Amino acid sequence: QVQLVESGGGLVQTGASLRLSCAASGLTFDVYAMGWFRQAPRKEREFVASISGSGSVTYYVDSVKGRFTISRDNAKNTAYLQMNSLKPEDTAVYFCAADSTYTKVKVGGPRYWGQGTQVTVSS
Repeated sequence: QVQLVESGGGLVQTGASLRLSCAASGLTFDVYAMGWFRQAPRKEREFVASISGSGSVTYYVDSVKGRFTISRDNAKNTAYLQMNSLKPEDTAVYFCAADSTYTKVKVGGPRYWGQGTQVTVSS
């Protein structure tokens, strides 16, 4: 049974940093691309960032480029999202996701999802 468990969310002020973690189990981690998505209140879930199984390929939505960094540690079966210079518009529930096909992670159709972690940025 595949499980993705996010952690690291919280309440921070504008300009602060947070690092989200996504611990995966029940899958061959380095075969799976990983992604981060977010959903703000009254908005649709949106793609944030993705990373290939090897970690060599990453992709970001324009609104977080230069501020967020996705990474992974295949030895620990964990993916990360380092978020710097946080803004109030980054407030959302953040979800990690996994799929054996990288393009499915990029376009929002990954097979496996975590339960989400709340990130709130106050102004």
